[in-house]
Amino acid sequence: MATETERRFEIDAVGRTPLVVAFVAVQALAFAAAYSVGQPTWYAYFIVGSTAVTAYALDGTSFTVATATAGSLLMIALGLPLFMFVARQTPALVIEKALDPDVHRVLYLGVYGPLLAAVLSLLFGVPLAHLLAKGFPGQPLVESLVDLPLVVPHSVAGIIILFGFGKSGAFPQFSVLGTMVGMVLAMAFVSAPYAVNASREAFEAIDDRLEYASRIHGANKWETFRRVTGPLAVRGMITGGVLAWARAVSEFGAVAVVAYSVEFFYPFAGEKVTAQHAPVFVYNTYLQGGLEESGAVAFLLLAVSAAIFLLVRYLTDDGTAGGMP
Repeated sequence: MATETERRFEIDAVGRTPLVVAFVAVQALAFAAAYSVGQPTWYAYFIVGSTAVTAYALDGTSFTVATATAGSLLMIALGLPLFMFVARQTPALVIEKALDPDVHRVLYLGVYGPLLAAVLSLLFGVPLAHLLAKGFPGQPLVESLVDLPLVVPHSVAGIIILFGFGKSGAFPQFSVLGTMVGMVLAMAFVSAPYAVNASREAFEAIDDRLEYASRIHGANKWETFRRVTGPLAVRGMITGGVLAWARAVSEFGAVAVVAYSVEFFYPFAGEKVTAQHAPVFVYNTYLQGGLEESGAVAFLLLAVSAAIFLLVRYLTDDGTAGGMP
């Protein structure tokens, strides 16, 4: 029986990327075969079995096989519905929706609005994250307030925004009901914890001695942050921004309450247009056109969001994933 070191050498000799590609290709073929005969349940069993076999081949220990097999059960719950969703799309209907100008505006708003919310969350969340990483009196109260949106029901979050910033709210000069401002505020409310917490973890991972050395050499706190702390934590900031953006893309309840339909400048038309946030539009399409039409729009939104997410992850990947060499 090959030892763990020998297995690692075998993996390194073949390369991790070919192994991953081969595993994905086998999974795709297995799903296609099971789906073609109308037995997707068979593929669920295949996921568990193939994961256990792969874990044994790569590691050989009972612990790794057990954990990989248990993890594959969750992957069934996460991946199988997604595979079924993609496989059951009607190409002609997807193309029809992809050519629909209304869908174009929805997709643009579904990316642009969350981007504004993510930038807003980072702009004010990073300084707060730095303070939380250093610690201060009353910090548990602030931490609770930051994490509160994670447990607040979505529709309640929208109502909170209206009470805080709507009519007779804190800033009556700003209109939030049915406006782009309201939509961004609702998205920022639910997504800011991701930006703050990811940035905070990045700051906490920095060795305090590096900042101390910077201060000894004459740098003030601003210069230390700009030259040492900020660059070292930038990956955590980007991760927080991506998570905040992804959370804002998926927001439905708060946006539906605050800004069901909004008017915004659409650069491809050179004028202001009115549209709905993508999840709201998908829901309306489901009510009016049924599961097939809403599924086609949801497929386009999923494709655009996944492409942007993967692109950002690729551009910010430093190649350290995958464990120690």
